[in-house]
Amino acid sequence: MTDKALSIGGLETVYDALATAIDQAGADKAQLFLVKLALLNANALADENLFQQQITAALQDL
Repeated sequence: MTDKALSIGGLETVYDALATAIDQAGADKAQLFLVKLALLNANALADENLFQQQITAALQDL
């Protein structure tokens, strides 16, 4: 994994932006939006193994 991490403030900003975008997409398109966002971020990350680790981490304690 990378040593880069967002600050708490940065995480709050990202969370707020994500919540706003999900609301903007609407309930009928929220899932599609999240899949598109995940694929865009996977491409930006450029590491399929790290992306798989992120999926595993996100599935924890749902």
